[in-house]
Amino acid sequence: MTLRLLVDADVPAAETTFGELGELVRLPGRQIDAAALRDVDALVVRSITRVDAALLAQAKRLRFVGTCTIGTDHIARDALAARGIAFASAPGCNAEAVVDYVLSSLATLAERQGWSLGERRIGIVGVGNVGGRLLARLTAMGIDCLACDPPRAAAEGHAGHGRTAFVDLDTLVEACDVVCLHTPLVSEGRHPTRELFDARRIAALAPGTVLLNAGRGECVDGQALRDRLAAVGDISAVLDVWPQEPDIDTDLWRLTEIATPHIAGHSLDGKRRGTHMIYRALCRELGLPARTPLTALLPAPALRRLELGRGLSAEEALRLCIRAVYDVRRDHDSLRRAQRQLGMARGFDACRAGYPLRREFATLTIDAAGGELEAHTATRLSGAGFTLA
Repeated sequence: MTLRLLVDADVPAAETTFGELGELVRLPGRQIDAAALRDVDALVVRSITRVDAALLAQAKRLRFVGTCTIGTDHIARDALAARGIAFASAPGCNAEAVVDYVLSSLATLAERQGWSLGERRIGIVGVGNVGGRLLARLTAMGIDCLACDPPRAAAEGHAGHGRTAFVDLDTLVEACDVVCLHTPLVSEGRHPTRELFDARRIAALAPGTVLLNAGRGECVDGQALRDRLAAVGDISAVLDVWPQEPDIDTDLWRLTEIATPHIAGHSLDGKRRGTHMIYRALCRELGLPARTPLTALLPAPALRRLELGRGLSAEEALRLCIRAVYDVRRDHDSLRRAQRQLGMARGFDACRAGYPLRREFATLTIDAAGGELEAHTATRLSGAGFTLA
């Protein structure tokens, strides 16, 4: 019997990878329902498909489910285990892209509001695949950071991640000018993250603070954040994830300084890395060799090298290089256009489905015209993730 695979239409390079394994069926993630799984052997999704007992009700042949994402809160793993269905995710696949998103957002806000990244202390909540990489890059850039991750603090001791000590969340909120959330959504247990930033913590943010969420939307109380932004307006919000996606709160959206449709990790490199991780996991499950290497899925970047002349400050050089690869304002503006044309829910999904090509910082090599870069500039650029010639 020919293997039948159902793959989300937004999973890239599926034909090159999964196509070699059997018959490939593509559907948009929100159209994958129980009937679609009736004669399917393997299911590959992204984050918008909820895989639970209801979806699996008619799945008679299903033996493997893979999600090409870091997060797994859309997967009811107990329901898969009860039916003996193998599962795989792609931890870390798009972590570098999310860090690029954070740095592009902060560089944009710094320019708009007249401050420098080097002047700010940045607090990172959740030091996993994304938060750990963000912490490493910021530290390499010479930027002061604090980290909060109670499960890791308990496991690793309070000595912390690298040279940065773990602190409790309230200490981080009090001490930091920028707070970046990179936590999974956890509703139960010792360390729940649902509405981790509730009305009390949002009220505790000092005037001028930037709150950035590129983790899970429900980790922030959207109504409390909207109320603070509307009533006082003395903090700034950068949101890539939202409660109740895709039908997000338009009042909160209008008040958000940078508002994007859950695309922080949507680099070509990250998406294809995720595809390849699930392809390899399925090959292992089937007892087959993975014949297609990751390099076969990654085209050469359109912009490979950038030559910097003299006269740029480290901050200007950083901003220039960031925008040469990824300018977050494009995605902010795209959501605004789509909302006007299609309404919020349809516009949100349309932005994700039609997301344009985007590469990661590491694909760009920086040259210095007529000599070496100044030490401070070189530190900022290499720390941020660019390749220095």
